[in-house]
Amino acid sequence: MGSDLAAVIIALLAVVILMALAIRGRFTRMTIFEYQRGMRYRDGRFVGLLDPGRHWIYRPSTVVHAIDMRETLLPLQGQELVTADGVSIKISLAARYRVSDPVRAINSVANYTAVLYSVVQIALRGIVGSRGIDEVLQHRDAVGTDTLARAAGPAKELGVELLTVDAKDIMFTGPMKRVFAQVVEARQQGLAALEKARGETAALRNLANAARLVEERPALMQLRLLPQVAGSSGNTVILGMPPASTPVPVRTDQAPEQPRLPPPSEEQ
Repeated sequence: MGSDLAAVIIALLAVVILMALAIRGRFTRMTIFEYQRGMRYRDGRFVGLLDPGRHWIYRPSTVVHAIDMRETLLPLQGQELVTADGVSIKISLAARYRVSDPVRAINSVANYTAVLYSVVQIALRGIVGSRGIDEVLQHRDAVGTDTLARAAGPAKELGVELLTVDAKDIMFTGPMKRVFAQVVEARQQGLAALEKARGETAALRNLANAARLVEERPALMQLRLLPQVAGSSGNTVILGMPPASTPVPVRTDQAPEQPRLPPPSEEQ
């Protein structure tokens, strides 16, 4: 009797051990990190998201894909574009984005990164193609801002939030680089000539004012020469005196002399 009971207990233990091994082989433990979300599929169908933490997964019928939710950089290097006035340029962009809706980003498109790249590229072409080269160069920051505004809607439909778009480099291609360099050089030469003409006009205006003052007050010329005489090193300096017709005031403390009358004639 005791031997039969022992045999039964051993058989039960064996069954439990086999079931435990079977269960252990069918279940696995998976860790979802803080910056991730788990896409859970059962028999090929999406059944829900897994939040950060440890989860037991039934291996035969369940698959979990971890999706990174952190911000990511999307570079667009050397985009060859044509402006509204027919100038070919190359623009490099740097876009930052993050996945806002992992269900839509994974289940709606095959590769949301590639689609987002095309969305930003098309938006950039539309922005640059509607503006002249001068406007693009003068408002460089607006290229990235307007591209972001145009691409944010289509990106949201992909389940992606487009955070920023910045223009890194704007370059000219081939001969246009030399042509534009000549245009800039000619423009700078024109500005230099304009500044030179303004300086000459101001100098002539000052000379005209000085000439008018000298004409009104000739003594100013003599005063102007005094600093030159003071700074001379023994050279002979001849100062022009006022003409004889110019009255020279003389201050005196004596009373003015009365004019003398001629003596009376004897015939009178």
